[in-house]
Amino acid sequence: MAGHSKWANIQHRKGRQDAARSKLFSKLSKEITVAAKMGDPDPEKNPRLRMAVKEAKSSSVPKDVIERAIKKSSAGDGDEYEEIRYEGYGPDGVAVIVEAMTDNRNRTASNVRSTFSKNGGNLGETGSVGFMFERKGEITYPADIGDADTVMMAAIEAGAEDVESAEEGHIIWCMDTDLNDVSRALEAELGESLSTKLIWKPVTTTELDLEGMQKLMKLIDALEDDDDVQRVTSNFEASDEVMDQL
Repeated sequence: MAGHSKWANIQHRKGRQDAARSKLFSKLSKEITVAAKMGDPDPEKNPRLRMAVKEAKSSSVPKDVIERAIKKSSAGDGDEYEEIRYEGYGPDGVAVIVEAMTDNRNRTASNVRSTFSKNGGNLGETGSVGFMFERKGEITYPADIGDADTVMMAAIEAGAEDVESAEEGHIIWCMDTDLNDVSRALEAELGESLSTKLIWKPVTTTELDLEGMQKLMKLIDALEDDDDVQRVTSNFEASDEVMDQL
């Protein structure tokens, strides 16, 4: 049960460094409100809400902000958000998936399309790049939680599919439908995880040089700057040398 996912480590390292703190908090709060509105406002009875709260905590969102976002779901006066996924190509043909939550589909579609066009990419039809990814559950742990063998055994017993252990930490993947059960089993064995979330994991990757990575990061940063965009995933691969120069 071994895996190679340099893209995952890159994505994990990058993410929150680039986003403005207030904008990140706003997006995480929106996810919590939507998750609570779709199910039970108790995270222990609502797997999606539980994951949203965990992700918010891992990004240092204050407890009162999380509680306010949950209460907003039952207030009845909040905006109605629609979840939309956009697919397209970035510079050098890199596949890009954009997940958004919006109260105005036309506005969001127009903004996302314009952002792709202005940054060397193009927005495609639904399904145009989705086949290059698999929907997976991703659970991360710090390196000091245990050695690779310890984490591997815990992951196998929990029902996970794949593990990658590196100096930065441990990444564990499972079927998307098993994420709640696997994460609970792992927490019972290893303790609290750093992050538990659903991701789009590339089946194939596209290797980029420094210039290609710079163009792609410009596109991703511009997309993530949109208030309606929750997360951006791409199937790039880059060497450590290239990443160090970014």
